[in-house]
Amino acid sequence: MGFLQCIVKNDSTKSDPPEIYNGRVFLVSLVACSGALLFGMDMGIMGGVLTMDTFQRQYGLKDKSPTELANLSSNIVSVIQAGAFAGALFASWLANKFGRRWSLIYASFLLFAGVACQAGASGHVEVLYVGRLLAGLAVGIASTVNPLYVSENAPRGIRGLLTGLYQLTLVSGLTLAFWINYGSNLHLHGQIQYVLPLAIQAVPGITLCVGMFFANESPRWLAQKNPTKALQVLATLRGLPPTHQYVVDEMGGIELQLEEERALTGGKSAWSMLKEAFTIKSYRRRSILCITLMMWSNLTGTNAMTYYSPTIFASVGLSGSSVGLFATGIYGIVKMVACAIFIFFVTDSLGRRKSLLWTGCVQGLALFYVGFYIRFDPPVKGEPISAAGYVALVMIYIFASVYQFGWGPVVWTYSSEIPPARLRALMMGMAVASQWLFNFVVAKATPSMFATLGKNGFGTYFVYGSFCFVMVIYAWFLIPETKGVSLEHMDELFSQNNVRNKFVPTPRAMVWESDADVKGVEDAKSASEHFERI
Repeated sequence: MGFLQCIVKNDSTKSDPPEIYNGRVFLVSLVACSGALLFGMDMGIMGGVLTMDTFQRQYGLKDKSPTELANLSSNIVSVIQAGAFAGALFASWLANKFGRRWSLIYASFLLFAGVACQAGASGHVEVLYVGRLLAGLAVGIASTVNPLYVSENAPRGIRGLLTGLYQLTLVSGLTLAFWINYGSNLHLHGQIQYVLPLAIQAVPGITLCVGMFFANESPRWLAQKNPTKALQVLATLRGLPPTHQYVVDEMGGIELQLEEERALTGGKSAWSMLKEAFTIKSYRRRSILCITLMMWSNLTGTNAMTYYSPTIFASVGLSGSSVGLFATGIYGIVKMVACAIFIFFVTDSLGRRKSLLWTGCVQGLALFYVGFYIRFDPPVKGEPISAAGYVALVMIYIFASVYQFGWGPVVWTYSSEIPPARLRALMMGMAVASQWLFNFVVAKATPSMFATLGKNGFGTYFVYGSFCFVMVIYAWFLIPETKGVSLEHMDELFSQNNVRNKFVPTPRAMVWESDADVKGVEDAKSASEHFERI
């Protein structure tokens, strides 16, 4: 606990019992984050595989015109986003019906089928598309349920750190994928050169499947189904007896929030829950934030950098498949180290809002520099890279590292922690569907942007850089700070009108079963004070 207080500085870690910050909650979070590992490995592996000569010959890409090659490459990359978009929408129903734990296990089964199709396609692009689609469904489900599961298990004082592990394992998957591609390109020959990287995508699925068989279900999901079991799971996670006051208070807060939501909203059908998400003012604000934050995260251009990094490094003067893959591998290490520093030392200390504001500015400046370099001092093939070119390379790495201090991990943490209990799976599903929709848009549009927006695609950097500056304005006016705020106090936080005001939660009275029958009407009236129907 002493070490944790040194790296995470907020009021919760100072006042909460030290037993709740235990190894079990970290282990459960890491196992669940295998879902992010498969997401990251897929993004990194396919971008590198597309540049391998053996893959291009096997799938008939060698004789294509640049425009045809760009379209086919974007189709191969983009089909997984289509599957992930559908998987994210389906995940909210799956997570509510069968629980967070079993949803992640089902996702691993889908991944195994998808990887088998991709690795065994042998030049049949249709089979490759089917494999990409199945893997996309798996990634969509996992990327929705994973942060949801972690945030519902996490103590409030380190919720940002634990949900940030999602982004850390994602970029770790990217880094592994980059170096797997580099090693395969350097040391392997024939079909195995691209088949091995594609097959290795199954490894995170195995970890996720086996690990979740032994993990606990989310106590907040169990509270809706079996409160007695929820109390036992919560006590085990916190490392405290069920009778300890901290556990009693936390469980009481969960039950109170559920009672208030039921009193206010009633119905449980999918349509009624969707209606709640957009007709109650506090809920509507959070639904829109979940959707738009994921949109902005993609419009930074980071996934364009990820999917097409060898092409991007070539645009600033690095030529050759191996050189591009090596630079991409370094790019992955930069992202991983930056993400680790952020989630362990910054997210629960500096907070979400400030992280989004300063990183958006730096990312925009970095991309504008690269755009100006390519426009006015472009690299010449066969000649050494100029000093300005090396600065452009540094700017790409600065962009990558700064993204991991804000618009990468923060949006996943924020979207998983702000929804109300009953609508958490639905809102997270909408958030991840938005993420995959705009991931698809970026993956599909970027090759064409590089082909059409000026020489070497310099205009592409100005487009994404402009989005970064717009994001800063959006965050300033619309995003309140959630650092150290319990999940059960989010309703009150989002009832505030000025997002820049410091939030001080009011004490919530605990409602016990003996009081519930007597105070049912009063509870409903009290709950309605938190919201405004429109």
